[in-house]
Amino acid sequence: MPVNPDSPDSVPTGSAPEIVMYTSAICGYCVAAKTFLKSQGLAWREVRVDLDPAERERMMARARRTSVPQIFVGDTHVGGYDDMMALHRQGGFLPLVQGAAS
Repeated sequence: MPVNPDSPDSVPTGSAPEIVMYTSAICGYCVAAKTFLKSQGLAWREVRVDLDPAERERMMARARRTSVPQIFVGDTHVGGYDDMMALHRQGGFLPLVQGAAS
């Protein structure tokens, strides 16, 4: 999946699903999630819910959670940082972002 890991707002090319992460400015787990994605060479679109109440409402409707980060791969709700890391340890996260899982 060709991406520019130095440009976190870039959208991956090809058929891989887009990674969207809902975040806020003061969030250690958000930083940890971004660090992990960058270490994997993945790009994502960051949506700051602390700056836009409408985006917070959208996140809550999609995730049915109020905490950040909330991570989506395409239409699949991965969950928060701990959920993403658990999925990664089980071997499911990278296939998901590569479009091999749904």
